[in-house]
Amino acid sequence: MYVGALTGEHANAGDLVALFDVNPGRLALHADAVEKAGAPRPLLSGPDDLERVIREQNIDRVIVTSPDRTHAEMIVRAHAAGADVVVEKPLTIDVTGARSIVDSVQTTGRDVVVTFNYRYSPRNTALKEVVASGRIGEVTSVHFEWVLDTNHGADYFRRWHSDKANSGGLLIHKASHHFDLVNWWIDDVPTRVFASGGLRFYGAEQARRRGLGDRPERGTVDGSDRDPFLLDLRTDPDLEALYLDNEHFDGYRRDQDVFRDGITIEDNLSLVVDYEKGASMSYSLNAHSPWEGYVVSINGTKGRAELTVVERGSVLDADAIDPSARPEGDRAESVRPQRERLVVQNHWGVAEEIPIPNDGGAHGGGDALLLRDVFDGPEDDPLGRPAGWLDGLRSVAVGIAGNESLRTGQAVRVEDLGLGVDLTKSLAADRVAVTEKA
Repeated sequence: MYVGALTGEHANAGDLVALFDVNPGRLALHADAVEKAGAPRPLLSGPDDLERVIREQNIDRVIVTSPDRTHAEMIVRAHAAGADVVVEKPLTIDVTGARSIVDSVQTTGRDVVVTFNYRYSPRNTALKEVVASGRIGEVTSVHFEWVLDTNHGADYFRRWHSDKANSGGLLIHKASHHFDLVNWWIDDVPTRVFASGGLRFYGAEQARRRGLGDRPERGTVDGSDRDPFLLDLRTDPDLEALYLDNEHFDGYRRDQDVFRDGITIEDNLSLVVDYEKGASMSYSLNAHSPWEGYVVSINGTKGRAELTVVERGSVLDADAIDPSARPEGDRAESVRPQRERLVVQNHWGVAEEIPIPNDGGAHGGGDALLLRDVFDGPEDDPLGRPAGWLDGLRSVAVGIAGNESLRTGQAVRVEDLGLGVDLTKSLAADRVAVTEKA
């Protein structure tokens, strides 16, 4: 996404100087794409050369899209070498990473922008506008349910995300999006988290319990009896080029069986989260649903807002990867059609459906708006969509506390995590600072 932006619509934002990756095959593939777009071929290197290249090439910004466990290290190293950072969510996966980022920002004065593209999705923006307008009054509670289907949800269990040491689990990797949305929607800060959940569908133990029998180690195998949970990289040209053709460099398999041993993340999760201003949230995440989407209800002293999103109404095949960011196409679903609906109802009033604009493209046009802010600089935004490092910390704080709660069985106060900064500092002042810095 970022390579395409820097060689396409946002080429005037700056030169794409260098690419870093542990896999030289993937590096070459992206470098070829840069040249094909008419831009100079970038320098190619491994991550060990990050500081040297930043200094020698006078690089202004580093975009971090590496596995989650590396985010904090890459941010700190880029800062020390003199560059600001744009980082994919999550900001980091644990307390150690959080503390190192806080120290880096405070020591170097360098910036971190977190790319929370869900803020820019028109449906989520519409809900923010309703809450910010005061129409439903003071927020008292939130109910948020997110379901990942057996294409998208299963994909987290095939790849590096399935090891909690790499991703922090879905409470960090996936749900940091969701927790950021709630923080942003209700303009509040999480203070206490209680979590429950486990691995109840994927993994070898569940396969044995359900009598699934012997399974291949990976999906890219020959055979006519195709299991819908097996991903054959040869069926997708992009996946074949990125991963299958280059796995001999580092041994990384993108198509591991979702019912294998060694999966350490949860596929069913439930949370209760308290917020500083007094609201609470009930949250659930399921990664093996037959449909994909989410339902969020925000209750207030004057009424209620309900956002329902069906990103895909059913899974009929296994050939789509990360379908939440792709159009559904011509598939018809009469009972649960792809849709998004925002309904607001005040006490003693009738329900009203709020129109949601959709500009097309990934996440309803949200990705294009995010890239504009990242590369061209954010315009005056009363909704405060640009996100900084404090926003990133506030989102992962819920997941970090949730993981600790899963471990101990107890509710965990965010302030007891020792993240190295007071997350309850003025949200309004933080928004202004992020916009001005960007």
